[in-house]
Amino acid sequence: MKKESQLNNPGCERISRRGMLRMAAGVGAAGAAALALPSCAAVSKSKGKAVTKGRINQSIVHWCFAKYWDVEKACRIARQLGCKSVELVGPGDFATLKKYGLTCAIAPCGMPDPPFVKGFNNPKYHDMVISNTRETIDACAEYKFPSVIAFTGFREDISDDVGIKNCVNGFKKIIGYAEKKKVNLCMEILNSRVDIEMKGHPGYQGDHTDYCMEIIKQVGSPRMKLLFDIYHVQVMDGDIISRIRQYKDYIGHYHTAGNPGRGELDDKQEINYRPIMKAIAKTGYTGYVGQEFIPTRDPLKGLREAVGLCDV
Repeated sequence: MKKESQLNNPGCERISRRGMLRMAAGVGAAGAAALALPSCAAVSKSKGKAVTKGRINQSIVHWCFAKYWDVEKACRIARQLGCKSVELVGPGDFATLKKYGLTCAIAPCGMPDPPFVKGFNNPKYHDMVISNTRETIDACAEYKFPSVIAFTGFREDISDDVGIKNCVNGFKKIIGYAEKKKVNLCMEILNSRVDIEMKGHPGYQGDHTDYCMEIIKQVGSPRMKLLFDIYHVQVMDGDIISRIRQYKDYIGHYHTAGNPGRGELDDKQEINYRPIMKAIAKTGYTGYVGQEFIPTRDPLKGLREAVGLCDV
């Protein structure tokens, strides 16, 4: 996720072939190709949908592509590829998603700061976090969207055992409301090892799967779920398929990205996504898998490849 100012980038402008050649001379072919969205979209459209099996419900995580596409264009691309959702967009864009017959698989919690910094582990943030979460729950319930994201927050000198206690107490103040509205709260594990913006979050408390699961189990609600980010889990814990099998009944959402680098799901990274997706499908999972990689090349081509790879 990113700050709000980083999420409101306009859609890409149309670039002429001559302009592309001039740009390639200055910034290199790779950078130029990443900006050639209209022509790439036309080529991609001729290839049909990337989703043909549909056992995995796929979603586009908008913040990763906001540099290239506004929400409306992301919706068109989702329909084009066969994805069913554009996620982590606020309630102000929910009507646009509905217009395209899409859902928001998981919604942001409306925090004024990067939402993973101030979370449920610190009681001084509870009033703010709970109020914002409640508002997003209301919006999701109105549109019949399934989930709202949640975070432990950064440690801020809070010990791990106290962090668990504070998170449980905080979630118990809001989870009954989520149950009433039939909306899930999905707490995300984030890695604390990689010290690069949006590729890791040093200081984040919920940085191990078992730690997050302890909180979820103590809250003890069918609406309290784990956001299993495959990239972050790989960085911190590994053993992806075994953990999916172990915690399948608690997982409410998945995210993808390549490791190292949080880039495309290609052969330059180490995670073997096809057997992971098969393992997810085998658990009977009916939720969504959000494509949350940060493009390093043509974003549409990389997204099409990732969606096709995950369509098992």
